[in-house]
Amino acid sequence: MIYVTFAVCFLVSILTTPFFKRMAIMVGAIDQPNQRKVHKKITPLLGGMAIFVGFMIGIILLMPVSPVILPIILGASIIALTGMIDDILGLPAKWKFFGQSIAAAIVIYGGVYIEFITFPFEYMLDLGGFGIPLTFLWIVAITNAINFIDGLDGLAAGVSSIVLTTITGIAIMEGNAVILALTIILLASTLGFLLHNFHPATIFMGDTGSLFLGYMIAVISILGFKSITFFTLIVPVIILGVPIFDSLSAIIRRLVNKKPFYLPDKSHLHHCILNLGFSHRMTVLIIYGLSTFFAICAMLLTKSTLFGGIIIIAVFIFTIEMVVEIVGLINNRYRPMLNLFNKVMMMKPSFFNTSDAHKQEKDW
Repeated sequence: MIYVTFAVCFLVSILTTPFFKRMAIMVGAIDQPNQRKVHKKITPLLGGMAIFVGFMIGIILLMPVSPVILPIILGASIIALTGMIDDILGLPAKWKFFGQSIAAAIVIYGGVYIEFITFPFEYMLDLGGFGIPLTFLWIVAITNAINFIDGLDGLAAGVSSIVLTTITGIAIMEGNAVILALTIILLASTLGFLLHNFHPATIFMGDTGSLFLGYMIAVISILGFKSITFFTLIVPVIILGVPIFDSLSAIIRRLVNKKPFYLPDKSHLHHCILNLGFSHRMTVLIIYGLSTFFAICAMLLTKSTLFGGIIIIAVFIFTIEMVVEIVGLINNRYRPMLNLFNKVMMMKPSFFNTSDAHKQEKDW
């Protein structure tokens, strides 16, 4: 049944996307090119509605049994509605945050939140009431992180698909049927839309899609982990490495430049890679590759020992730092690791200096 549902959601998303494209043009939900944006032509929004409709069809077909399903659907509907209104009319940031807050509150009230964390050596931290604001912060942060990376054709949909594929694999290994059902139908719906959205895109998902995907990924990533280990807490962070470190870099960059952190700019990860001379499509594929690498790290982390987990986390942090410095994600002057490598490479010990060696032979 799950394979049939995947195929149905995939086809529904493919077939409904042209309908929402025409609808977007009729209601004026179009993305106008400007100095901050990469695309050069007027493009319809509301593509995210195709993902939402495909997801809802999948829910009806699979009918996953869990008390949290109804709160998730209600929250998802509110977040999709918030995004759709923003795509059509344009909403101030405070109203978008209000919609995100309501959606997050509904799902938390429905029982999806972290209660305590188990650290290595069997130390358990009971989060108590702090688990609720922590969960709220996670949902809002990831919702906006996916929204931030939606700057190139197929980027947000592709990265989200990689994330969902990874969570699907982990759900299969853990035997979590509810998470598997949710990720399968969401993945199918996203892939169906991606066929219309990959460069050159004929339609954008808009805030309808990016907020909905971010919200669902945030909820799914914590669903079922009422009590989580330290490493499983890190797993979703690694899986979502690309949108998370892009968002954090944007905040740091704006603080360094003394600008409000919520203001948009043209210095996100995809902008920086484009500035290195890569094409639109190649930039997207590079970020796909980076996201896939993080996904593999996350999969390995779920089955690793304590020592192996520490190594994986170290590799993850090192990779992020190098990417940030190479592409200039903070600014072009921030290069501590690269400067250190350059200094090491410039150091040439005397025993490697052939002229010194010849001189010593002559003296003998």
